[in-house]
Amino acid sequence: MNLGKIFYRHVLRKPDAIAIVDGDIRRTYGDWYEEIRAVAGGLRLSGLKSGDHFVVVLSNRYETATLYWACQMLGLIFTPFNWRANDEEVAYVLENADAVGMVFEERSRPAAGRAIGQTGGGVVTFDIDDGDFDALRNSEPVDGPSETHDTEICLMLYTSGTTGRPKGVPRSHRAERLAASHCVAQLYYRQGESTLGVMPMFHTMGVRSMLMCMLLNSKLVCLQAWDAETAMSLIQEEAIDTLFLVPTMFHDILHHPSRGIYDLSSAQNIAYAGMSMTSALTAMCQKEFAPRHFLNFYGSSEIFCFAVCDHVSHKPGCAGKPGIGQIIRIVEPDPDGGSGPDDVVAHGESGEIIAPMDGMEAFAGYWKRPDADAKSIRDNWYFTGDLGYVDDDGELYVVGRVDDMVISGGENIYPEEVEDVLAKSPLVEQVAVIGMPDDRMGSKVVAFVEPAVPDCSADALDAWCLDSTLARFKRPRAYVFVKNIPRSAAGKLLRRFLRDGDYELNTDFRSAL
Repeated sequence: MNLGKIFYRHVLRKPDAIAIVDGDIRRTYGDWYEEIRAVAGGLRLSGLKSGDHFVVVLSNRYETATLYWACQMLGLIFTPFNWRANDEEVAYVLENADAVGMVFEERSRPAAGRAIGQTGGGVVTFDIDDGDFDALRNSEPVDGPSETHDTEICLMLYTSGTTGRPKGVPRSHRAERLAASHCVAQLYYRQGESTLGVMPMFHTMGVRSMLMCMLLNSKLVCLQAWDAETAMSLIQEEAIDTLFLVPTMFHDILHHPSRGIYDLSSAQNIAYAGMSMTSALTAMCQKEFAPRHFLNFYGSSEIFCFAVCDHVSHKPGCAGKPGIGQIIRIVEPDPDGGSGPDDVVAHGESGEIIAPMDGMEAFAGYWKRPDADAKSIRDNWYFTGDLGYVDDDGELYVVGRVDDMVISGGENIYPEEVEDVLAKSPLVEQVAVIGMPDDRMGSKVVAFVEPAVPDCSADALDAWCLDSTLARFKRPRAYVFVKNIPRSAAGKLLRRFLRDGDYELNTDFRSAL
């Protein structure tokens, strides 16, 4: 069953339930479905047909979600991309995806316009903030969902491209349907529970939030761009039940100076994904929210769920056990791709996390990237590039990326372990750790710190590390004080920016490399 048909059947179940909220816009499932049919009709009239890639360069808004479902009605491939991207990046996606149509908004209009010029045109375009959406919404509606088979591609996400050009990740109706259903089950979501739609809709977590709401006839409350105070206001005003965020967003909420003004008690199911959460932030979330459920969901755009932990307050940092129908192995880490699925490490040792390609939620391979397939898919196993180990309870811990592991003096040092220690210091607001070249040791551990107080210093932080359980050889050998830790639109830490020197020093503090 394709996603368009599922949406239609869930509309029949609760047509009067509130489906989406975006500022003054509020739509029930019944009313929204009629608008979606009309928008689908407008796209079809513009010449778009089943199997075409429709590139979407929009923020999290009602129109984005409407276009997503209109694509599912027609069998189009919804292909979202970061609305903050520059023209070269957008042009790459248009060409790589063989795009037939593209939609943009005022803030992405300049980059989109230049991108079209670079690609030579030939793409049907829609400007959401210049009347084009209203024209689509007033079109002759389609009768209902298409007969597209659920093995066909419905979505193509692009990875963040932290190591080069972003890679297209084609996802089928079936894989998306199962991923969303499994997510509902593993996050313990209930019928009608609303969620904050702030994770970018060009990211797997943003799409997942949208699909889970549909399956449960729940309310999706859009937040077009991340702002902690606006998020708190929406949680209070809309009595939002569930939060599925990256740790950075939880940090921003709980450290916001206006935190005490807002009532966040409705959010009784909280979960994070996308990156690790420090034990200090875990404890703070547990104390502040006192949630019914608090989970760590570990997955990727390609495979979706690897593992889930529903007791992170008791085991901070734990990723739990394999998800529904999933298997994970820990194998010898090899950045050059020389290890295989049978090169399993000893129990308790760290290695690269891998999962089979025959999982129910898995993709079939990257879009037109045989080089990426060769690196990440070996003997029908997907190599995540993540490092982890399994503890005595059989539960997974993710400790970093293969490429981020610091080898200093022949010792393996995982940045997340060092970050977890420093994040507990009252001197530190946020921290990121990387390895930098060192003539004697090969690499040295360097901590980039957003200071929390004026008396934060390298000496004070070194003393903190020496007084902790962190092994002496793992502590940073240099500290750089910055105004902001670089992160992606989805809140992920961008270590490559730190390696490349793409950051702004906080000159009120003394840094040394």
